Amino acid sequence: MSPPPISTLNKENRADWQTIRSLLPYLLEFKWRVFIALSLLVLSKLANVSVPLVLKEIIDALDKPHAVLAVPVFLVVGYGVLRLFSTLFGELRDAVFAKVTQRAIRRVALQVFEHLHSLSLRFHLDRQTGGVSRDIERGTRGIGFLLNFMLFNILPTLLEIGLVAAILFSKYSIWFAAITFITLLVYIAFTLFVTEWRMVVRRSMNELDSKANSRAIDSLLNYETVKYFGNEQYEARRYNENMQHWEIAAVRNTTSLAYLNAGQSFIVAIGITALMLLAADEVVKGTMTMGDLVLVNVFMIQLYMPLHFLGFVYREIRHALADMEKMFSLLHEHREIADAPYARLLQVGKAEVKFEQVSFGYALDRQILFDVDFAIPEGHTVAVVGPSGAGKSTLSRLLFRFYDVQQGRILINGQDIRSVTQSSLRAAIGIVPQDTVLFNDTIYYNIAYGRPAATRDEIIAAAQAAHIHEFIESLPLGYQSMVGERGLKLSGGEKQRVAIARAILKNPAILIFDEATSALDSKSEKAIQAELRAIARDRTTLVIAHRLSTVVDADQILVMDKGRIVERGSHRELLALNKLYAQMWNLQKQEEQAQPVG
Repeated sequence: MSPPPISTLNKENRADWQTIRSLLPYLLEFKWRVFIALSLLVLSKLANVSVPLVLKEIIDALDKPHAVLAVPVFLVVGYGVLRLFSTLFGELRDAVFAKVTQRAIRRVALQVFEHLHSLSLRFHLDRQTGGVSRDIERGTRGIGFLLNFMLFNILPTLLEIGLVAAILFSKYSIWFAAITFITLLVYIAFTLFVTEWRMVVRRSMNELDSKANSRAIDSLLNYETVKYFGNEQYEARRYNENMQHWEIAAVRNTTSLAYLNAGQSFIVAIGITALMLLAADEVVKGTMTMGDLVLVNVFMIQLYMPLHFLGFVYREIRHALADMEKMFSLLHEHREIADAPYARLLQVGKAEVKFEQVSFGYALDRQILFDVDFAIPEGHTVAVVGPSGAGKSTLSRLLFRFYDVQQGRILINGQDIRSVTQSSLRAAIGIVPQDTVLFNDTIYYNIAYGRPAATRDEIIAAAQAAHIHEFIESLPLGYQSMVGERGLKLSGGEKQRVAIARAILKNPAILIFDEATSALDSKSEKAIQAELRAIARDRTTLVIAHRLSTVVDADQILVMDKGRIVERGSHRELLALNKLYAQMWNLQKQEEQAQPVG
């Protein structure tokens, strides 16, 4: 594999520096902790470099054949103290800096999480949950690595190399410093070149890892569908195919790492050998003592470890930057729906809703709505019916402003919803959706989600209004019963009742029932229908329905077909027209009569 082009490397380097700069504010938040940690770092390295110097003095003191041998106790104690300080200062440094690192991880993770929630529905329909979660996991882990190793491994390693080189230059022949610097330069150049080459493999590995994780999570989320069609082996094969590609990339990553480590060891071995040959020759000539020989040897071993670690750290920092790259790219995802600079809070008041000449399409080649125009007066109920794909549910998505209309406008009390804040808009609207997805938590939590600050009595009252309180009380754990992932432990009707209770608890001025009773049997539907009418009585309500029997009492019924309103009026008026609504009504009546009793 050839190395990437220079232009690509320059672009990546600019992105890397931008990523590093984005972490600086988190360091500045704890200036004193950073200062103390850096001070401890310097003290630790000074102690570490002093250890070989004291060892030389001990050996020279003992290497006296004609003198009476005496153990240099002071030097030995000093040697032990320096050894302790070289480690102790490093541990204290890590303890002091821990809060800085963990706070940065927390802040960035929260920022990404909040940004993901601010992105449009379009982004979330396209994304793969498993891949995004893995990108965030790797990215936050990379932040901790980057902060710790940039400050506490690269800087101290360079400091230690500088101190060792200065001691060798001042005490011995210039050749000692020259060999040291040449070894360093060759080692660093080799490491940088090979590591850049390896980054292509690492990025490929990350892509395949995210893809395999997405495939696995998607399959597990659709566990029932897999079982329905007996496709366990098919899913396993698909997952295995992804893992096979990942395995190839992982093997290439490991073997290239082995080549890199072998090359680094070869370069350092040559440098150490050259230095030891030079030192041995100096001892034979009498210009260096045995202590000097040991000093050079210990320095080289001591230098080899951080030097070898420097290569590892550089590799890991580049990997961490690659891991963080995707996470930070999420922060640069464009917010399709954003509050206008002048956005103000929605004044709910009488909660009149108007759609004025609204046209909309999810894509340029997929127009959904054409010149939709209707109003829902305060406290009135307007129902929208029509065949599947007519654009009914799109109305609720536009009212919630998950998308912006392409033509026309939507008004609440004369206020264009694009001119108010999204939070105030959505606070005024409650919905019971057709497909109720619950959090993998308790029933209590899922009902309370409608208004988290509500009291227990209010939550129980909402459950009673939705006719689900008795069912909950019959469970062994009552309101503390877990609903499972996406609420799969509950039946469709039970989930729908939880959604109704949640909407009742929110107590909004505007209500949307999107096929709100579609998952209920006829008996349950009749029991809840009266309650739905009761909670909708003083609210502006939009009912989206397929079952026409649920909307006969609506103040106005809109009939949609192919994105247009083709009929409007009361139930009686629409039957009198004897057009599409009448046909749908007669068809549903025939279907009900054809169903066997019991």
